[in-house]
Amino acid sequence: MDVMIPIIALLICGFLVVSRSEIGRAFAHRLRTVGVPLDSSLAAEVEELRNEVTALRTELSETQERLDFTERVLAAGKQEG
Repeated sequence: MDVMIPIIALLICGFLVVSRSEIGRAFAHRLRTVGVPLDSSLAAEVEELRNEVTALRTELSETQERLDFTERVLAAGKQEG
């Protein structure tokens, strides 16, 4: 029991220090804003960004397929020569 008091005191002090830091404030802000709906302009911007990321992923996938094909063609050419 004598060991528990300093450990609890350290935990409380650590919690207080973290809660007063920028990380603690950011975490508290995040907890306060969870579930708060976005206004229409932000929602539209988020949807636009999602669509753009989807398009970029598709383009990246196609580019990787072309690169794989080019590597196979070059490797086949080296084997013949």
